[in-house]
Amino acid sequence: MSVKAVLFDLDDTLLWDDRSVSEAFKDTCRLAAAEAGVNEEELEASVRREARALYESFDTFSFTQMIGINPFEALWGKFERGDHPMFRKLQQLAPEYRIQAWTNGLAALGVDHPELGRKLAEWFPAQRRKLKYVYEETFAVLDELKGKYKLLLLTNGSPDLQQEKLDGMPDLIPYFDSIVISGNFGEGKPSSKLFAHAMEQIGITPEEGVMVGDKLTTDILGANRIGMTSVWINRHGAVRNDEIIPSYEIQSLQGLLDLLPKLR
Repeated sequence: MSVKAVLFDLDDTLLWDDRSVSEAFKDTCRLAAAEAGVNEEELEASVRREARALYESFDTFSFTQMIGINPFEALWGKFERGDHPMFRKLQQLAPEYRIQAWTNGLAALGVDHPELGRKLAEWFPAQRRKLKYVYEETFAVLDELKGKYKLLLLTNGSPDLQQEKLDGMPDLIPYFDSIVISGNFGEGKPSSKLFAHAMEQIGITPEEGVMVGDKLTTDILGANRIGMTSVWINRHGAVRNDEIIPSYEIQSLQGLLDLLPKLR
């Protein structure tokens, strides 16, 4: 059976989210260094640790794991949309979480400065919203595939946050026949129910689709479970174990253009 559709992950597959987050951290920690003399790299590492620990202490944690919302998205997300009651809890928790994460990060380095923590908690979201990157090959590859295959975007995350990322890169949206955000559905990748819902949107069977993504535990595992061809995009030469084995591995999206015609 020939391939009729390509399903794409969003973050760190099409959008370079990791770069956006990293640069927002660096800019915010630069401000902290200027005001309190802390080491920028040490503060970033400290805030990342403190944010993760605090995030995991909330009763929303299992839900965010299931939907696919990480601690650093909660450092700038508003969580104003989504029907699940946990989104309302996240909406209430987020402002104080941001302040506490930065304040605790400073405190772990011996800097007791709650006002600076509050300032950094406001600065980071503002910087993150300014930083919008796609990978160099993203649009060229989508141009090649559009019209030859049905294209579907299947992304984990909060409805408002993922939509905000897409709205920040509006030229990306028209390429897709359908966009599925896990927070709107109620389950995240690797959920087989989510994949079934996505396939229903574009009218394909698992054998007719190819899932492309950077995360083994969500994109690749989810596709493997339903018998869909999985393509792991491994830009940074990560070494995987044999627990989750992709059908194919590529180093950039450009590799899809050689791979897809060979799949039957």
